[in-house]
Amino acid sequence: MSFAELQLSEPLLQAIEAQGYKQPSPIQEQAIPGILAGRDMLAAAQTGTGKTGAFTLPLLQRLAAGEPVRSNSVRALILTPTRELAAQVGASAVLYGRELSLRTEVAYGGVRINPQMMKLRKGADILVATPGRLMDLYRQNAVKFDQLEALVLDEADRMLDLGFLADIRKILDLLPEKRQNLLFSATLSDDIRALGRGFMSDPLEVNVSPKVIAAATVQHGLFPVDKKRKGEMLSHLIRTKAWSQALVFVKTKKGCDRLVQELYADGIRCTAIHGDRSQAMRNRALEDFKSGKIGILVATDVAARGLDIEDLPLVVNIDLPRSPEDYIHRIGRTGRAGSKGRAVSLVSHDEVVELRAIERLMKKRITRDNINGFDPEHDVPVSPDPTAKLKKVTKPKKPKRSKSPAGKAGSKVKAKGKGKAGKSSGDSATSGSRPGQRPPPPRAGRTAPPSKGGTE
Repeated sequence: MSFAELQLSEPLLQAIEAQGYKQPSPIQEQAIPGILAGRDMLAAAQTGTGKTGAFTLPLLQRLAAGEPVRSNSVRALILTPTRELAAQVGASAVLYGRELSLRTEVAYGGVRINPQMMKLRKGADILVATPGRLMDLYRQNAVKFDQLEALVLDEADRMLDLGFLADIRKILDLLPEKRQNLLFSATLSDDIRALGRGFMSDPLEVNVSPKVIAAATVQHGLFPVDKKRKGEMLSHLIRTKAWSQALVFVKTKKGCDRLVQELYADGIRCTAIHGDRSQAMRNRALEDFKSGKIGILVATDVAARGLDIEDLPLVVNIDLPRSPEDYIHRIGRTGRAGSKGRAVSLVSHDEVVELRAIERLMKKRITRDNINGFDPEHDVPVSPDPTAKLKKVTKPKKPKRSKSPAGKAGSKVKAKGKGKAGKSSGDSATSGSRPGQRPPPPRAGRTAPPSKGGTE
């Protein structure tokens, strides 16, 4: 199929051709006709599959046929989880719409809000924004939704992971009911479908998530190491293996800064990207990394999506992510567009569960390699065959209780020499005590059963 067969307008086809694209990707083939028809859509597609073009191209075509935008108003709103992704989506919308008389603006936190407010005075046909900054603009009366025709949630699964659900619900309450709704996510989990059902009308579902979600061009490996020595091992690997450029992922912002300090102390030039850094600092860090001025970029998962680094040779996981899907997004920064890449993880004994989840998702075992002098106290055990089906765990059947009165808990039994239960002179039927002797004390850690006036 060609882009012309998707019924895209001539200005859009010219912009596509200028970028050298010949054929639409699978997500574009399936999504563009439905969006042009005005349908709501739930779409599953990984990063790097052309999904940004899948919603920006048809939105641009529909907006070009509509009314001009008014002051401070927005006609199409695209929400993204990170600043980097917002900038990337905004750049794509400008690129594809360069032959059209449409305005695209981008708004995110970490930078001054006044310039963004000034730009929105003229209105925006497309506004790409992060949820927090959008709410800030709304509170400042800098943005209006009276002209809104379409809403896009991009990387919706990541927005839920980052805790944006409350902001998304507030934003939905502000928007006009009559609008087109598009939700794009790496996976269509139950949570994502529940979110979509809450504001969509008979959505068309598109799923082009590949069965093998990790790029075949990426080589995976891991080094077992004690948790406290991960920074030391990374420094050793950078020096001995001559790693000139690597994107390093850690779980937390504090861990990110701590690792940078440790590497700097070892004479390794590096910088960091995480949520507490201003956008200017993040942009400078990324530019220094791309230009080769800095060889090691340490980042939290804020950089797992939205960063496009050409020919990145190596991704290192200092900490394994909690979700195996996040591992795929991290390593997706390398091995792009058919080029070769490497993904290396430093794994401690307490990350076995995360490791097994990753291997099961990829259906392959990651190669282990030990480094002399870094032998961990507790080695990382080899996972079971990731391709094997999980065996159903069955609990052992409990033995059937006796139907006799003596076998039932709490039932009374006949005492020796008595015709009726409960008439004995205080001796227990189970303690083995002689008449007149106190029963033995309860075992340690247990509480003696309360007296019920009879033997139990």
